[in-house]
Amino acid sequence: MAKYSRSELEKMIELFKQAIENAESSGDWVKHLGPLYTDDALYQWNIGPNQEFRAQGRKEIEAYALDAQMEGLEDWEYPYYDFVIDEDRSEVIGFFRQISPVKREDGTNYEVEGVSGSRFHYGGNYQWCEQKDFFDFGNLKALFIELAAVDGLKPELKKNIQNLATGQLLPGNYLIRPKARISKKLRGVMAMTRIALLGR
Repeated sequence: MAKYSRSELEKMIELFKQAIENAESSGDWVKHLGPLYTDDALYQWNIGPNQEFRAQGRKEIEAYALDAQMEGLEDWEYPYYDFVIDEDRSEVIGFFRQISPVKREDGTNYEVEGVSGSRFHYGGNYQWCEQKDFFDFGNLKALFIELAAVDGLKPELKKNIQNLATGQLLPGNYLIRPKARISKKLRGVMAMTRIALLGR
C-alpha cells in the first residue's frame, strides 16, 4: 500500500473542499468533483436497514453519486468542517453538514441533524480511490418530512422519493438482502405497538 505525505493529503483536502464550493455555486457536481476520483474508485453509503448505495469507477460515480442521486439537491450545501488524517494508511475522515436552502421561520436553514461524514482513501495524483459516507438516515427522513410540510422539496426530489416509496431503486442503490414479506413486517409492527402500549 502506497504511503503519501501529510502535506499531500492536506493539499488533497483543500482541493476537495474547493471543488465542493465550486459545485455548490454552479450546481454542476460532476464537472467539479468527478476529476477527484480515480478511474476505479469506489463510492458507497448506507440508505437504511436494507439498502446501500454503491458506485464502482469514476464513470458510475459521476453518473450515479454526482448526478442522478443529486437530482433536487443541487442547491444544497455540504461544507466539510473538520478532518482527521492518517498518513500511515493514506486515509482521511471528514465531517460535513447537509444544509437545505429552505429557511425556517427564525431565519435558519433546514439542516440534517446528527453527525455526517466520509471516510476517504487516497489513491495518489490528487484523487480519492475510495469514499464511504455516513449520516443519520432517520434524521434525513425526518427533515424531508419537515420540508414536505412547507413545500420545500424540488419536483425532482419528490419524484425520487415517490420511486423509492413504490419500490423502485435509484441508480446505484441495491438491496442488502431480499425484501421481507409483508406478513413479517406486520408482525414486527404489531410487536412494536404492543411494546409501546404495554411495555412487553
